[in-house]
Amino acid sequence: MRFEGKLEKWDDDRGVGLITPLRGGDPVFVHVSAFQADGRRPRIGEVLSFEVESAADGKRSAVNVQRPGRKQLRTTHAPDPRHTGQGARPSWVALIVAAALVLAGIYAYFNSTGGKSSSGVTDSAPVTPVAPQSAPLQAFRCDGRTQCSQMTSCEEARYFFAHCPGMKSGDGIPCEQRWCGQGMGR
Repeated sequence: MRFEGKLEKWDDDRGVGLITPLRGGDPVFVHVSAFQADGRRPRIGEVLSFEVESAADGKRSAVNVQRPGRKQLRTTHAPDPRHTGQGARPSWVALIVAAALVLAGIYAYFNSTGGKSSSGVTDSAPVTPVAPQSAPLQAFRCDGRTQCSQMTSCEEARYFFAHCPGMKSGDGIPCEQRWCGQGMGR
């Protein structure tokens, strides 16, 4: 059952005081831990709402102390109002955001270093550079042709010499002169 009373005495150093019920009766002991953690110190003369709890020795004390107009919490022992609890433990959302930021940093680091660690060793499979070609590689494939005379363009001749085994210039005319007009720079 909730009661209303006025804070008659308060010792800020010890964090204790007495609440006198508005409807009469003996003053009730109150400890600072019975107040809602809102960061405000108790003031003598302020009206409070509270519940009464009896100890084993018969002494009564106020618990769940609320200030009028505030949302009432149903707890047996409210935290110390001198400690708001802000920042005591990070929330799950903060932990998830922090983990996402760490992963994004790792991802950015490895993308900016090209997959190399600080020792210069490549962490991923090596990438073979491909020279730009005017015709896509899919247009040509090693199909058994080995003679320069079997080619139809400079790009085709370059592809076959670079990718297909057994290429020859068997007709005496080098592919470079026939298809590319100059040396292919093998």
